[in-house]
Parts: sequence; structure tokens; C-alpha cells
Amino acid sequence: MNISIGNDHAGTDYKFAIIKHLKAKGITLINHGTDTNESVDYPDFVHPVAEDVETKKTDLGIIICGSGNGANMTANKHQNVRSALCWTKEITALARQHNDANVLSIPARFTSLPQAIEIVDTFLNTDFEGGRHKKRVIKIPTSC
Repeated sequence: MNISIGNDHAGTDYKFAIIKHLKAKGITLINHGTDTNESVDYPDFVHPVAEDVETKKTDLGIIICGSGNGANMTANKHQNVRSALCWTKEITALARQHNDANVLSIPARFTSLPQAIEIVDTFLNTDFEGGRHKKRVIKIPTSC
């Protein structure tokens, strides 16, 4: 599995912990995030993650910012990217099962690091259910 990861200054510590956790599982990562805690603009680090997912360079993406909202909004500007803002494992499971989310947005300022790791594991270990949800997911992209 290949994962693209990106973050702003609020998510740097989380990113490093997530990378360490996923590398221990043998997952290949592309790091598009900042490696410092100095203020940066999240779109500069989220667009490359969304592009990796959009072009199928990676299987999934993980993005991290303070609230998760800005990163999530940015990622969802890309066609065929379904980014989900998740702050619990239950919401994460539903985002994968029902919405086929392919990018996970984590709100670093509203989750603990252990919660974030649990959210990542749920994201990676939950499959899309398809069925009645598939017809809805197909309607998400638009040419407008």
C-alpha cells in the first residue's frame, strides 16, 4: 500500500508519529508535509497529496491541520478525491464504508495522538461496502 501524507504546522508532530507507525507496518509513504512547526499555508501541502490520490500515484492520502477543515476543503477540490474530516474511529469507519473516502483529514487540535493513530488504523482497515452506497458515491464528482 502507498500513502501520500501532508500537513501544515499544526500537524507536524502527528505526521511524524503516523509515518513511524505506518512504516512499522511496511507501508510506503510520500511526505508532502512541512517538517517544522513554523506557520505555513495548508493548501501548499494538501494539493500534492490530493494530486497523488487523484492520479492514482498513491492508494490513499492522509492530511493533517489544526481543525482538519481547511485541509479537507482543499483536498475535495480535486476530482475523484473523497476527503473525510474524521475525529473518531466511528466516523472514520463510516467514511470508508459508506462514502469510499480515499483521503483522511485529521484535526490535530481536536484529537489526541493516540486517537489519531487509532483513526488512521481504522481508515486503513475498513473497506467500502459498495451496494446501495456505490450509486451515491458515483454521483459525487461533477463537471460544474
